[in-house]
Amino acid sequence: MTAISARAGGVTSALVGSPQRWLLASALLGGSARVAAGVLWLAEGILKYRAGFGSADILLVAQGTAGNSRVPFYFRPLGALMQGAPALFGIAIPALEVTLGVLLVLGLGRTLTTLVALGSVATLMLYWSSDQLIAQYPILVLLSALVLALPRSGWIGVAGWSSWRKRRSERFER
Repeated sequence: MTAISARAGGVTSALVGSPQRWLLASALLGGSARVAAGVLWLAEGILKYRAGFGSADILLVAQGTAGNSRVPFYFRPLGALMQGAPALFGIAIPALEVTLGVLLVLGLGRTLTTLVALGSVATLMLYWSSDQLIAQYPILVLLSALVLALPRSGWIGVAGWSSWRKRRSERFER
């Protein structure tokens, strides 16, 4: 056995033998991806608020999708709805982005984090369907996919903090 294979075997056995390390690594990587996606969503939503995003922007997107061959058939009803209620969508879209950002940054447990990450991916697919693509969107999809793939992504955050405090107080009460 060479020194390299002995070291590799030691690392492999140490990692395989300790599921706690994998869970911690999953929580750290997933939590980092979650927070990064949250910050990007917050930046996107705040940018829209600061730029005065509203009805005119929604109408521009909706009208741009009407004759666009790159827009899939399933977006047409939503495009028509956007043209019918541009003021509502002008308020709802930045609010949705800020809400996604806040919830992702906070990390409110496994179930809610999974739902928010799915909402993030769904929102991005909606944007892509309307032929709207900026540099952050592929990065946001990748980060959201990491959050979905790593089961402990919501563990480090508000949910993890409150769980840790609860266990700590129970330990001291004994």
